[in-house]
Amino acid sequence: MHYRNPIRNHQMNLLRSAKLWAFIVVMILGSSTVGRAQDPDDVIKTDTSVVQLNIGVVDRQGRPITSLNRGDFSVFEDGVKQTIQRFEPVEAPFSLVLMLDVSGSTVNFRQQLKLASQRFLDALAPDDRVSVIQFDAKVKQLTGFTTDRQKTAYAIDIANGKGETYFYEALKFSLRELDKQGKRRKAIVVLTDGLDTSNRTLDRNTVSTAQNDQEALNAIKPFESADLKQVLASADRQGVTIFPLALPSGDPKRLPLPTPGQIGIYAAARSRLQHLADRTGGRIHEINQLQYMAQLYREVAASIRTLYTISYQATSGDRTRGKWHEIKIEVVYPELTARTRPGYFGR
Repeated sequence: MHYRNPIRNHQMNLLRSAKLWAFIVVMILGSSTVGRAQDPDDVIKTDTSVVQLNIGVVDRQGRPITSLNRGDFSVFEDGVKQTIQRFEPVEAPFSLVLMLDVSGSTVNFRQQLKLASQRFLDALAPDDRVSVIQFDAKVKQLTGFTTDRQKTAYAIDIANGKGETYFYEALKFSLRELDKQGKRRKAIVVLTDGLDTSNRTLDRNTVSTAQNDQEALNAIKPFESADLKQVLASADRQGVTIFPLALPSGDPKRLPLPTPGQIGIYAAARSRLQHLADRTGGRIHEINQLQYMAQLYREVAASIRTLYTISYQATSGDRTRGKWHEIKIEVVYPELTARTRPGYFGR
């Protein structure tokens, strides 16, 4: 029969403890050294990003194709094929923000605006959630996201305002509200002339010395707007598609007595609206005559109902903040064309 020596056992336990603590100290020191040597940019470069795309597909006649499935799509980022993690067919519900410009420039046709907006609701799917947000000098949410069409129609009916146009503040607010909707498909439909008060003031200062139209047009760099960049960064991150309905009051070609400054300001505002649509995969609708406003709203609703949504994890390549990543979508049928946003800037 064997017996354990208690003194020897105690010595061995002390030795094991000493070795364990020595190992822990080495690990802590090693971790601290790595942490101090690591550059913040290294973290950005190895970070991964989930990219969500809303995609429209049409045939050669421009007719939407709504019967495709996950295997019919291929996604490329910077020329590298990506793995599709999530696919949603055209029937999947959206969370939509309906933004209404109630600034002074829309007072004369406010009733037409409201009736046209309500026709938009009629063309949506029953499970689409809609939030109504109005903006003038202030931004106000008239109703949260809901599938109750009567509640949404009432919110449109009570929309009212006057004065200045804080368009980009309203877009930022709308995107913050959409962020609370999680991974749902998302879009913004906005009726506006695009003449944001803050950007208009900056543009006016920029063109103050312009002597002719061309000088004014060359002076403003519309896509350098900090507000525009912030909106696009948030839309990129969430995969939000923006559909502007551009009012004729903001059309630079319709100015009654245009000065070089006015032409520059109005052209920049319209260029930003176009850029919002192009960069998010949406489409701008020019309202040339107010009586066609309801028809254009219905066309936008129909466009939304023909979108697929694909998500993928972007892990390959250079993930440096601010780097442009080009996106390309292919479908297996050569006679079909897929359209989505052209890419995004690394974040």
